[in-house]
Amino acid sequence: MATGEEIGMGCGRSAPLSRQDEGDAALGYYDNEDDLEAFSNTELCSEDGGFSDYLNGEVKPRILLMGLRRSGKSSIQKVVFHKMSPNETLFLESTNKICREEVSSSSFVSFQIWDFPGQIDFFDPTFDYEMIFRGTGALIFVIDSQDDYVEALSRLHLTVTRAYKVNPDINFEVFIHKVDGLSDDHKIEKQRDIHKRANDDLADAGLEQIHLSFYLTSIYDHSIFEAFSKVVQKLIPQLPTLENLLNIFISNSGIEKAFLFDVVSKIYIATDSSPVDMQTYELCCDMIDVVIDISCIYGMEVVHDYYNTDVSVWFGVIYASNRKKRQ
Repeated sequence: MATGEEIGMGCGRSAPLSRQDEGDAALGYYDNEDDLEAFSNTELCSEDGGFSDYLNGEVKPRILLMGLRRSGKSSIQKVVFHKMSPNETLFLESTNKICREEVSSSSFVSFQIWDFPGQIDFFDPTFDYEMIFRGTGALIFVIDSQDDYVEALSRLHLTVTRAYKVNPDINFEVFIHKVDGLSDDHKIEKQRDIHKRANDDLADAGLEQIHLSFYLTSIYDHSIFEAFSKVVQKLIPQLPTLENLLNIFISNSGIEKAFLFDVVSKIYIATDSSPVDMQTYELCCDMIDVVIDISCIYGMEVVHDYYNTDVSVWFGVIYASNRKKRQ
């Protein structure tokens, strides 16, 4: 389940606040009564941006979507969490305010996504970037691979350096997006070039300790779901335990590959230690869609029950097992 609302900006930068005062300071971001009411229903993240208490309902981690205008940030959000057709995203308007999404489709997939407009100026005194970055678990920066990315790399460097100074624990993820129109060789070339330039900029600034993760993504295939899966996995402290359990499961059952799926978003929360075969993952996602479509025939109550049972979580495992038997 995901609900969204737009958030205006309008407070001045301030010195670091105690957690008790942080909520009052954040009220300055809301420039009308509707936005203020929206904030009153929002939980602030802890200062370390971690997942430590969120399973108890006390904290929801924050994922930031950033990048230049028209890089595809909102399209990613709509396709992954709202089941919008990729072709329909062509008609989305450009984002002009911070848009917050509450994603709560399961006990593990429960966080906030903040979609930032590309025109945000970090030097603008009305933008309190310290309050935003202080409560962030992951920062996803989207680069349009089909456009000139010199400006995008400059903005990436500025964003990462500012965020790191406020919160060194943020996971920095770079989506090299819209690669569906590129050949395989061109994709690798783009990734290598962007990787080198971004890390060279950090090295020149004396920030070699900052780690950037790079992903080739497109909303027209399952690459965007796999990339988001890896982003979310880094924010789950129980991940090593889940992977170990899946390893035990396949070693005792003879199953080829195990995924722990969130059915609603098709993000896989965990998998066993064997390499992920993209074809197997795509087929598992397609099978999940088939089951949901068939379930809809029997009424929404059945679908609701399906979303709230562990059967959906193990569907990828069942498919991988059947695939091995047929071979």
